[in-house]
Amino acid sequence: VAIARALAQQPKVLLADEPVASLDPATCHVVMDYLKKVNQELGITILANLHFLSLVREYATRVIALKAGEIVFEGNPNQITEDWFEKIYGAGTKEVQIH
Repeated sequence: VAIARALAQQPKVLLADEPVASLDPATCHVVMDYLKKVNQELGITILANLHFLSLVREYATRVIALKAGEIVFEGNPNQITEDWFEKIYGAGTKEVQIH
């Protein structure tokens, strides 16, 4: 409903703050597929805050990673290696994947 309400305003950019944070994996992909469709078919830029790198790699075309308010990475999602992941989230963290 929130996405529909936002689209009714005919935005050029849609801000999606953790749009799938509390969803199960199947519903998560439904929402992300819809946001991708909005981007591709309506030409609306989607700016999303995502914490699951597997979703970032599947849906994002550009990534900006922040740590303590500073940009620590900017580029293609497939360029985020395990080393970059640790720099962004801290040593010893493990990536959680959603399939």
